Amino acid sequence: MLRADKVVAAGQWTGAPADTVVLDFDERYRRRVAMTGVGGLAFLLDLAEAAMLRGGDGLSLEDGRIVEVVAAPEPLAEIRAADWLALARVAWHLGNRHLPTEILSKALRIRRDPVIEAMAKGLGARVIALEAPFNPEGGAYVKADKGQAGRHDHDHGHGHAHEPRREDDYRAEHDHGAAHAKDLDHDHGHEHGHDRHRG
Repeated sequence: MLRADKVVAAGQWTGAPADTVVLDFDERYRRRVAMTGVGGLAFLLDLAEAAMLRGGDGLSLEDGRIVEVVAAPEPLAEIRAADWLALARVAWHLGNRHLPTEILSKALRIRRDPVIEAMAKGLGARVIALEAPFNPEGGAYVKADKGQAGRHDHDHGHGHAHEPRREDDYRAEHDHGAAHAKDLDHDHGHEHGHDRHRG
């Protein structure tokens, strides 16, 4: 089978692609997998290391042709707030839960999650349901045994209440303190760019 063994970043390749593959966020974290483009071109993605593919990236085939990666639209929640401070407060809570988050100039985007959406509304934010390609920040952690890129199930005891709640409630529930901060340092490194992805 024809192999693709290199990823060429978006904007670094030119010309018409030989084919395209349309992948959602989970499907775009890959190392070795058989793929078939929308035009029918079958090939084996065979990278040295697992990589997060972005929309517009090119997969370089061994014969020199390029297969373009297209990020598939998926159900997302766009979170907007009255000002930067309010949006930063929501971003802090999302980061506190290690949720894959896409940062836009005036909004945040996450995958649909009724609990988190209720939390954001409880903090005074507006939540808009939409479908769009999902390109979260690269620092999202991964729990390999879940088989989902960018997911990190870290139980903070927020339960599954669907009603908006006051910020003070969340602050009280999610006050990690020094002990938990030490635990995060040990378990996660808690550094930007320190990705943990599945192979």
